[in-house]
Amino acid sequence: MATGRTHRPATRSRGIPEATVARLPLYLRALTALSERSVPTVSSEELAAAAGVNSAKLRKDFSYLGSYGTRGVGYDVEYLVYQISRELGLTQDWPVVIVGIGNLGAALANYGGFASRGFRVAALIDADPAMAGRPVAGLPVRHTDELESIIRDNGVSIGVIATPAGAAQQVCDRLVAAGVTSILNFAPTVLAVPEGVDVRKVDLSIELQILAFHEQRKAGEETTAPSGAGAAAAAAVAARPAAGGRKGPEGDVPAVMPA
Repeated sequence: MATGRTHRPATRSRGIPEATVARLPLYLRALTALSERSVPTVSSEELAAAAGVNSAKLRKDFSYLGSYGTRGVGYDVEYLVYQISRELGLTQDWPVVIVGIGNLGAALANYGGFASRGFRVAALIDADPAMAGRPVAGLPVRHTDELESIIRDNGVSIGVIATPAGAAQQVCDRLVAAGVTSILNFAPTVLAVPEGVDVRKVDLSIELQILAFHEQRKAGEETTAPSGAGAAAAAAVAARPAAGGRKGPEGDVPAVMPA
């Protein structure tokens, strides 16, 4: 669901396209599920279906990793989990700060998937003095006055912004000034950042609006599609030669060709 923009070149240092990098977490999720079921190997077709991509694209993506599988056997699941985790930088611990501990920020703090995927929530930060010291997900909330020292003391390079839109840019500026170079933005606003800082934006309302568009399209198709006797009549009309027309090698040719 995450959509965003990056301020780095279109390819990484090892020549892996950004589009491939964006699909690696999908492969890792599918592979992790297979690993948990003790599945030793998987074919490109099976893994592609589980990740929601086509198998040719998957094989191309894996070629950038130097992994080509074994003909008739497929890919070794555990090795691919390690290989993709290493490529994504998940074989090391990444301290993360979450700024804005409202309903969304608290939900993110309570998300159990961070630790298992190589991320450690180093601190929860909020501007409300009444929140200071309050435990959320086992961590005391810290005041924004401590933001710079928290980032410095914990070596934080990834920040999560879950503040209201009006406060997001100021928080972003402070994070960047303190040394954060990657930001996951949940605030409903576009952030301006300097060159060398990556921003990934997650906007739930935009995703819902896109789904609403597709629902509207589906509803429109259902109301305009002919059914029953109407469909049969429409088919008969479509099959009838046009008045004054002639039979050509490609079927019925109308007497008057459209301009």
